[in-house]
Formats: sequence, structure tokens, C-alpha cells
Amino acid sequence: MALVSAEAFAGLTARKIVVVGDLMLDRFLWGQVRRVSPEAPVPIVDLERETRSAGGAANVARNLSGLGLQVDLVGVTGADTGRDLLLAALTAADLDSDGILIAQDRGTTVKTRVLGNRRQLIRIDEERAVPLSQRDQERLLTVATVRLAQADALLLSDYAKGVLTTDLCRALIESARNCGLPVLVDPKGKDFSRYAGATLITPNRDELALATGVAAQDLDALVAAGSAMREALNLESLVLTLSEQGLVLIGPDGNQRLPAVAREVYEVSGAGDTLIATFAAGLVAGLGQVATARLANLAAGIVVGKVGTAPITARELLAALGEQAAGEQAAKIRDVEEARAQVHRWQAAGERVVFTNGCFDLLHVGHVTYLERARRYGRRLVVGLNTDVSVRRLKGPGRPLMGQEDRARVLAALAAVDAVVLFDQDTPSALIERLRPDVLAKGADYRKEEVVGAAEVESWGGRVVLVPLVEDRSTTDIIARMKGDS
Repeated sequence: MALVSAEAFAGLTARKIVVVGDLMLDRFLWGQVRRVSPEAPVPIVDLERETRSAGGAANVARNLSGLGLQVDLVGVTGADTGRDLLLAALTAADLDSDGILIAQDRGTTVKTRVLGNRRQLIRIDEERAVPLSQRDQERLLTVATVRLAQADALLLSDYAKGVLTTDLCRALIESARNCGLPVLVDPKGKDFSRYAGATLITPNRDELALATGVAAQDLDALVAAGSAMREALNLESLVLTLSEQGLVLIGPDGNQRLPAVAREVYEVSGAGDTLIATFAAGLVAGLGQVATARLANLAAGIVVGKVGTAPITARELLAALGEQAAGEQAAKIRDVEEARAQVHRWQAAGERVVFTNGCFDLLHVGHVTYLERARRYGRRLVVGLNTDVSVRRLKGPGRPLMGQEDRARVLAALAAVDAVVLFDQDTPSALIERLRPDVLAKGADYRKEEVVGAAEVESWGGRVVLVPLVEDRSTTDIIARMKGDS
């Protein structure tokens, strides 16, 4: 995945998202379980503390704020203690509550979770999930429309509590589209037609199954139904979330499956909020949908490793991106058998594999250009890298300047390189025979008959290519200039 820079996140501070949806208060009772009740086969929780946080659409707003965006939150609560606690939680999260109206015919939704030994044991819901009155719908639409005029996107967070009625959804989407804004929806219910015209929606497996009538266990059929729904509702994309199995991005150019990246799952509550918030951040930042999907998938993997409803932050996401990039680079460095298995997988998938080799000591522009040119002769590039012992035999006791681990890591960081394999021998002949690449590349300063492994590669139908070099660029010359000998 292409890295997202800190500068890209810094640019989000000038962007504003309007969030409309079902607001709720998440209440957590934390304690320890040391015994079972004598009254019934249930655990006894020795209560230690209580915490509260903004949930539902308000948690989406927390995630957006954590990523650095400005947020206008629009919704309703009851005139009750739950409202007071929710507004206090929003204030603590530095979120404005001016767009939160009071609906006299309903109370504030409160979800209470009891956790023993950091694991959720039970959830208690206090709510009145009925459609918002026509008067309150009109009030909410007015508040949201004013804010859309100064926004960069609209996000609808539907928890099926009655706020996002069919009429209100359609009016909000039309208003946002008239302003030229993307619309993102976290959907609920059987009828997704009220989200028609949105940019993307993010149903989970059960939600899409309910809306399409397809069995949730039949993933292929579910993806096909999602693709048909995307076209029928005139959506740009539909993101099918699969919990611990990742997600499927269903778009106009086909489908892409992304595996989950969670390290350990403690709490899934709020993961959908994080995912759609990160999608919104990525889209307003100008990232493509595939890159944004990868970013959102990574963010969701971070928050399910937390306990409680916890939002993502830009710092956490940037750190995870850095760790992922380092892991991807390290994963490119393989031993011979790992490389052999990977080459066979690539070839089985119809990808032509190019092999080249060298010491690559003190990597310079000549090396980088050569590797980029070599990779163009196929789809994958494997680099055989002389070990330190091998380099000393070939170049003398003063070489290499950089150790084999450093040289391998620098090569692995290059986009043109797909795998790096260290070898101890003076020539890569044995390595070439083991890997059996489709193309053997060497610099154009060699003649074909001088290329080690050329005959072997051609014997199994492969090709030998001589790659043009950048003139006046060599490690020896650079070392000489550094010593003042040039």
C-alpha cells in the first residue's frame, strides 16, 4: 500500500464533514470476575469503575476529529440525563453540539456494556427506535443543509433508531449532491433504496444479507448481490465489511478483497464507525478508493484491538502505516526456499519473473535505474544479493562498505524490487537454477556469453536480456571521489 504522509493528514484540518445520524451514549461498567453467582449460572462482576463516551453517529464524529477533520454533528436526543451526559462526552472530545436538537417524544439512546476481566459480558439498551416526527425531520434537514454549504462531505450514520427516515435520507443526499459533495453511508435496515445516489455505503455481511435476501454465509452470492445493488442504486462503490475477514471493495472496475489487519480483537463496537470515518478522510484528502479502502481497513484493525468504544487518531494510523511499510519491506527479504516457493506462485498466476544479481554496495542512481529497467522485462523482479563474505572475495578486504542486512533492506525498500535473496557463492548459478526465473537480466557492459546462468535459463525456455546502464555511475568511482583520488 502506498504510504500516506503526515502532510496529508495535516491537510485534513481545513476539511469539514457533516455527520447526520443516530446519536447515543455508550456506558461501560468495568470490573473483575472471580466467582459465579449461587443464584444462577452467571458471573459476578465486582464493579471497579464506570466510563462514558459518545457513541453511534457521535462516535463517527470522534473518529473524524481524531483524524484531524472539522466536524459538524447533527442529530437529536431526548430532554433527559442521557443528553446531559452525551453533551459532556462531546465537550470532552472537543466536539461542538450546536447541531444536536431535542426531540420531545423520545429519550436519549443509551447502551450499557458490562465488562468483566476486560471482556464484554452483557449489553443493556435503553432506546425508543421509532421514526422521527415530520416536524423534527424538517428541523434536522434545515440544520444540516445550512452546514452542507460550508462542508466537504456528508456522512450518514444509520443505526436504525428512527432518525434517518427514507424522506430525510433522500433529502439530505439530494442537498449534498447539489453542493457537489460526496456522500458516505453506514446503512441499516431492509430497504437500502433510501441511500440511492450516495457515493458509497458500507454494510456488513448481515446487513447486506438482510437487504438483498442472500444468505450471509454465501460470500460469492453476497458480493454478486452487492454489485447488482451498487448499479441499481447508482452508487460509486459498495464496501462489504467482513469483520475478522476484512472487507470487499465493490466498484465500477471490479471487486477487491482486502484481508483483515487486526492483531487481537478485544471489542468490535465502534469498528464500523472508524471504518467509514477513515473512508471519508481518505476521500476528502484525494486518495483513490482502493488506497482509502486499505487505509480504512487498517484503521478498523487498530480500534478492535482496544477495549471499549475508542476512536482512531492520525498519530496511531501513521504509526501503523510505518510499521506496515517496514514489515512489507522486511517480508521481501527471503531465503532460497521461500523465494523459490514465491517465484512458483507468481509464475502459476501467469506473472513473468525477472532475476538479476549483484553486490549493490553503496546504492546509487545507476543501480536504481538499472533495477527499474530490468523489472520492465517482466512482472516481478528478484534480486540475488552477494553476502558480505562473497563481496570480500570478489572486491577485496575493504568491501562491502555496507553490511548485507543493510544492503538487503535498502533494496527491499525499492518499489521495483519484489524479493531479495542472499547467496554466499561467487556466482549466482546455483541460485538461478533453484529459482528458474523466466528472464535473466544483466548490465549491457556484459556480453551474453559472459552472463552466468544464461545457458540454463534458455534451456527451460527463458530469456536473457542485457539492460542499458547509466553512464559514469559506479560504486568504485564514488568511493574514489570520497577518498579524493579522482
